Amino acid sequence: MHHLGIHMSIAGGCFRAVERAAEAGYSCVQLFTKNNNRWQGKELTDEDVDLFKKTLAEREITHPIVHNAYLINLASPDDSLWGRSVDAMFIELVRADRLGIPYVITHPGSFTSSSEEAGISRIATALDELHERLEDRKVEVLLETTAGQGSNLGWRFEQLQAMIEQVKEPERVGICLDTCHVFAAGYPLAPKNAYDETMGTFDELLGIKRLKAFHLNDSKQPFGSRKDRHEGIGQGELGFEPFRLLLNDPRVSSIPMYLETPKGEENGEDLDRINLARLLDLIEKER
Repeated sequence: MHHLGIHMSIAGGCFRAVERAAEAGYSCVQLFTKNNNRWQGKELTDEDVDLFKKTLAEREITHPIVHNAYLINLASPDDSLWGRSVDAMFIELVRADRLGIPYVITHPGSFTSSSEEAGISRIATALDELHERLEDRKVEVLLETTAGQGSNLGWRFEQLQAMIEQVKEPERVGICLDTCHVFAAGYPLAPKNAYDETMGTFDELLGIKRLKAFHLNDSKQPFGSRKDRHEGIGQGELGFEPFRLLLNDPRVSSIPMYLETPKGEENGEDLDRINLARLLDLIEKER
């Protein structure tokens, strides 16, 4: 069973992202629960929460997932920015929990003026603090694989492994694998032998069981470029083959997969619908 989702705007309320995903033909949705370029968000009301849950049920949208705000940097060497980031991440997790959403995706963070090692240990400390504050809330952090721009951490599977190994409760941390990012970071996703090798390395270092979500994005930039630029499915440097391999890999094909592809129209047709049709075409029918 495939669970294909898409990132949608919450303009007009969180429930609107659910409606927009359903209207484009998807079965899952990813959303910000507030403005993604601001620290503060408007308090969620009981009405917001009820409307969100009711819309999920009515539109038959499953596996809602949250992406956190871009300002958050859990690797920051600056104590004040780090503290602010942990506080903001805590609020993101509490908001998701109120909406009944099990996971919040975050880019691990950038070490800026410190070092890779220092940044990794800051992230682990942040996760420990968040786990303590969350107490018995079930919501979990998913660390996203990154492209490795600048001092961004999480572009090597070993970096993610080091973060998780340093966390006191590692079972509370999952991974979101972004196809554009791992490709830009230098992990091939095609042909099949290269795909198998990348997934084998991931499984060895992080464990497939820790993989809770995928971001399905093609890449505008070439393999190993360490640049994060998303493109429509099959329209960039990855082409269709990596998506075909992923969608037909029984180890991961039932994990929810969300698109963060460019919005707009092509020949008068909505790009979100076009990208979904391209993915559905790649799923091999059981003989």
